[in-house]
Amino acid sequence: MALNEEDVARIARLARIELTPERRARARQELNGMLHIIERLQAVDTEGVEPLAHPLSAHEDVALRLREDRATESGSEAEREALMRNAPDARDGLFLVPKVLE
Repeated sequence: MALNEEDVARIARLARIELTPERRARARQELNGMLHIIERLQAVDTEGVEPLAHPLSAHEDVALRLREDRATESGSEAEREALMRNAPDARDGLFLVPKVLE
């Protein structure tokens, strides 16, 4: 599947970026290159290949390198108050942030 000029123009419009004709041609070439790589990857026969949890697990046991998931902070009230003093705005022990969605 190759993208044409209209496809690239639509993608640019959806991304809200303005492309000059030269940049649009280069973007088309680069996007088509990426799609070609994806097509080549999809063509590889993976029958009987077991999925990996991590790419390094094919070479070594990664599970031994990962730490146990446990809380390391004491979580005292004094620590919490010290952290909250850094907040520009806080209420009831929570950071208040500006609303970004209407």
